[in-house]
Amino acid sequence: MNMVKPELLRGDITSLEVDAIVNAANSSLLGGGGVDGAIHRAAGPELLAECVKAAGERRHIPGGPCPAGDAVITGGYRLKAKYVIHTVGPVWYGVGRGEPELLASCYRKSLLLAEKNKLRSIAFPNISTGVYGYPKDRAAALAVETVKKTLEETPGLERLVFVCFDDENFRLYRELLGL
Repeated sequence: MNMVKPELLRGDITSLEVDAIVNAANSSLLGGGGVDGAIHRAAGPELLAECVKAAGERRHIPGGPCPAGDAVITGGYRLKAKYVIHTVGPVWYGVGRGEPELLASCYRKSLLLAEKNKLRSIAFPNISTGVYGYPKDRAAALAVETVKKTLEETPGLERLVFVCFDDENFRLYRELLGL
């Protein structure tokens, strides 16, 4: 059983020195706004080039090269992180379109991809809570619950960090993690 105690930071995920940072990507993998844009800018054009290649290789997948709930790993290039795990969170429409299952899948698949690639440390942003509109309180609770459950399947992971860009998410995670 993995005994990693999740950490919490307030700030910019692109500055973390971890094996992988998770990108709240869009299904095209080609960059966008928010954390996705910040990661692409900080990593440099090599990241976009690898994403273009990955998107081409995955073009046959229904829902785009990386549909909601899925995850893909690339190099980190100019980031301090060695890798970027791109995951696509669901757009919040309300109840009934599978949003909780898709969001949980983002965290689970990212962690399992880290384990598969023998990564020891990972940092997560607040997936789907920006322009995708997922309610921050629901997203935070689901993230913490899913991560805690999935850690049992990731014995190689030694460090997990939730990185919050805004005060509201930081407060929610602090309460959920008992910090």
